[in-house]
Amino acid sequence: MTKTLTRKASRASMPEATALYDIPGPVTRKRHLMYGIASTIVIVALFGWIVYLLFDTDQFTAQKWMPFEYKGIQELLLRGLGNTLKAFVYAAVLSLALGAVLAVGRLSEHRVLRWISTLLVEFFRAMPVLVMIFFIFVALKVQPLPALVAGLTLYNGSVLAEVFRTGINSVDRGQREAAYALGMRKTQVTTFVLAPQAVRAMLPTIISQLVVALKDTSLGYLITYEEFLHAGKLIASNLDYDLPFIPVVMVISPIYIGMCMLLSWFATWVAKRQRRNLKTRAVGVAPAEPGTLLPGGQ
Repeated sequence: MTKTLTRKASRASMPEATALYDIPGPVTRKRHLMYGIASTIVIVALFGWIVYLLFDTDQFTAQKWMPFEYKGIQELLLRGLGNTLKAFVYAAVLSLALGAVLAVGRLSEHRVLRWISTLLVEFFRAMPVLVMIFFIFVALKVQPLPALVAGLTLYNGSVLAEVFRTGINSVDRGQREAAYALGMRKTQVTTFVLAPQAVRAMLPTIISQLVVALKDTSLGYLITYEEFLHAGKLIASNLDYDLPFIPVVMVISPIYIGMCMLLSWFATWVAKRQRRNLKTRAVGVAPAEPGTLLPGGQ
């Protein structure tokens, strides 16, 4: 009896195997540990080699890092960062709005409107962002900021349109049919039933596309827009400080990475807040109990 209980307890403590993943045995776990140790050694060696090259090429000399001590250089970087954030905010808001409009057009029951929206989405998704920005800036003679925002909006808006359309179509068909059975119109079904449920599925992709828009704001320096990368380029090309290209990259890159990570954190926070929302929380159903019998019932 004791052996049976011990065997059951040990079996309960072990994780269950699934059809897609088998529990690794002792030999496999040792092999995975060796793989992990070898990978760590390779990564540490690669990092050490990069640091050695940076010191060997005198990238940490005081002369190359001296520009960041001057107030004028700091103001230049802050102004460029502000211009980058301004272009991103404009492009993000307009891309979301354009994506919603094009998605509604693609979901429309009117064939002409659906064809036009499909043509616009496929055209702007296929066009390179840089080509659109240059065309708007050179051919249409638009100022740098509107040209950059327009190019980012057209591209990212067309991509987000497909994200919105796919997200709404991914909602269970029964939700749509139940809403129509209650007498709701198509606009009400999409706005109050389908879209709120699709937001959870769409949110990671939306944030990923906004990260792409944030990084693509760096294309503004090609049309003389004074954004963050443009400011870094001015500092890196300064002969008075021995062309501090690597120090500029080491200062600008973490800021770009930090902004992208902040967007990802914001998406995670929104998703957790939605899960805690009372409107989206599952409602418990009381178990069935014997009710009052109908007259004549047994």
